[in-house]
Amino acid sequence: MGEAIKELLINLASGFKDRDDLEAGKRAICKKYSLAAIPNVDILKEYRLLLSQEKIGKIHILESILRKRAIRTLSGIAPVAVLTKPYPCPGECAYCPHEQDVPTSYLSNEPAVMRAIRCDYDPYKQVALRLKALENNGHEPTKIELIVIGGTWSYLPTKYKYWYIVNCFRASNDFAVLRKKVFKAEGSEEKYNNNLKPPYSKNLSLQTLKEALIKEQKKNEKATYNLIGVTLETRPDYLDEAEVREMRILGATRVEIGVQAIDDEILKLNKRGHGVKEVVEATRLLKEYGFKVTYHLMPALPGATPKKDLSMFKQLFNDERFQPDQIKFYPTVVTAGSLLYRWFKAGKYKPYSDKVLQELIVKCKALVPPYVRIIRLIRDIPGESIIAGNKITNLRQIMKDRGVKCCCIRCREAKEQVMELDYEIRIIKYPASQGIEYFISAESRDAKTLYGFCRLRIDNNSPIAPAMIRELHVYGVLVSVGGDSKVQHSGLGKRLMMEAESIAMDNDCQKMAVISGVGVRGYYKKLGYKLQDTYIVKRLGK
Repeated sequence: MGEAIKELLINLASGFKDRDDLEAGKRAICKKYSLAAIPNVDILKEYRLLLSQEKIGKIHILESILRKRAIRTLSGIAPVAVLTKPYPCPGECAYCPHEQDVPTSYLSNEPAVMRAIRCDYDPYKQVALRLKALENNGHEPTKIELIVIGGTWSYLPTKYKYWYIVNCFRASNDFAVLRKKVFKAEGSEEKYNNNLKPPYSKNLSLQTLKEALIKEQKKNEKATYNLIGVTLETRPDYLDEAEVREMRILGATRVEIGVQAIDDEILKLNKRGHGVKEVVEATRLLKEYGFKVTYHLMPALPGATPKKDLSMFKQLFNDERFQPDQIKFYPTVVTAGSLLYRWFKAGKYKPYSDKVLQELIVKCKALVPPYVRIIRLIRDIPGESIIAGNKITNLRQIMKDRGVKCCCIRCREAKEQVMELDYEIRIIKYPASQGIEYFISAESRDAKTLYGFCRLRIDNNSPIAPAMIRELHVYGVLVSVGGDSKVQHSGLGKRLMMEAESIAMDNDCQKMAVISGVGVRGYYKKLGYKLQDTYIVKRLGK
């Protein structure tokens, strides 16, 4: 088959245009070599081999077609989700399932959980195998957003947290070597798993792990596979100044908090363990330290109604105490092993119908400001585990097919589009958590396509700097440093930073800080920023 694929690729190199050309070429080669089919994954492997041997030039459209689940890196980064070990949860939420040897609120048949279980929750193995899977599917995961899930991060032992994160950084740093030495030979995931050992032992002292983390972070600044962002998830009532500072030391840039509802009665009924006050304080604290803030929201909780859910959603953006940067919709579902399951069996809880839920989400999406990103519309729980509630797994696609319009970041991001030369810079200013936010965006003239944006916060209460870049993101296909340009590496990031610095100086700010991911510090250093503690800082003006 190797010779057949090689001939196919050489034929395509002379005049490839689209998917139809690929399918026509495959049919011709299959007929010539009496093959039943040629899998795209095999074509991709041979294509890479020929590229490395310089026997063929890049065929960009072909790469895009062969890339499996291309959406994973169309936001400009490669998300890598890893799970922490099962650990007691401080909460007793009515809706959370409890399954043995699985973190509270998670189920053993969720894709991310299944991957973690196969790795025995080892962070080094999880990162390495996930990067390998992304590369096998045609992606170049050189810009990694590490997403650490598993419950309340802030409740885990300090030593475990350092051990976990330092091994994640080490796996990223090691991957360029692992792919040549460990993953080069054909083998099963089990075989690879057995050959991967976390370099840093759990038996090391906390001080040793802290020193190792600094060492691995410094390496990652110049590594091939960079951790450009780290996301942690926690409860709002477990966030204080000491915890937030530790998150920065670990390299975190974004925090997901389980808000669920901004109504004290609903939170109390569902035994959440905190109220709206804690959500407000956590949001303010995170923003003062520059973090991006993601809210988990759960429509259809016991005690809620579609009308109340919609009212709460409106309040998120009308009340400056909230104003999340990103949202994950997790419509309430009934799963075995939860208190909610017992309520449902006793007739004390009735979920929304599919029609009611879809109408609610349509109305919510219409309210989302252009500076907010809807990350998910449902949680990745397999249908067979859902006793009652939403079982539609492709809810986002259904919304799209219905012609639902949304101006959120995800719905407008450039993806594979080439940036227009006459793009516009737009600025949205809004109050949030006792500060002022500026959403500086580069968009097409019709505002339907977002090429990149910058979140600037002006906040005299910030302990870091009065002007803070909380996020800088240029969209398009993930392009490695030195790679071919579409939207990334077009100079757009520098233009957005200049706009932010100008606004900061107009607000009499003499210092600008960036909550930079470790792996992208070098980019800001080229713009005149210097590392100060865990932030990248620059003096403005003369």
